[in-house]
Amino acid sequence: MASMKLQGGKKLEEALKLLAVKAKNSAVLNVGFMSDATYPDKDHTPVAAVAAANEFGVPSHNQPPRPFFRGMITKESPHWGKDLGDILKLEDYDAVKSLSLMGKEVEGELVQSIQDFTTPGLAESTIAAKGFDKPLIDTDLMWKSVDSFVEET
Repeated sequence: MASMKLQGGKKLEEALKLLAVKAKNSAVLNVGFMSDATYPDKDHTPVAAVAAANEFGVPSHNQPPRPFFRGMITKESPHWGKDLGDILKLEDYDAVKSLSLMGKEVEGELVQSIQDFTTPGLAESTIAAKGFDKPLIDTDLMWKSVDSFVEET
């Protein structure tokens, strides 16, 4: 789970209260690998399970962690607050519309993180089997499965 530290004291608290008053609705944004995304194998392996195995590693299979998701959050999250604030203003404080747009932004950042990821590299035996040395990229299904949705609360 990711966490963020917000600073700003009274001014931040006042700004958040003002946003809550202006907001036309409230919602929750979900970004990642949705439950309906599966591989076309006989077991219909969930893409989320493969992504989690890559993210955290599988020591019993000699697979190291490849923290593409946590790395993206660390790199990109510092600008999310400002970006969402700007979008809220443009969308007249409609939380559903604003979070939908924000979701597309974060989706793009996650896809880019998967595509750019290089370290740790693959084992020589994996490179030989795949025919190339790019971690996280095999069938392209994982990065093509990144999605987002907004739940109105």
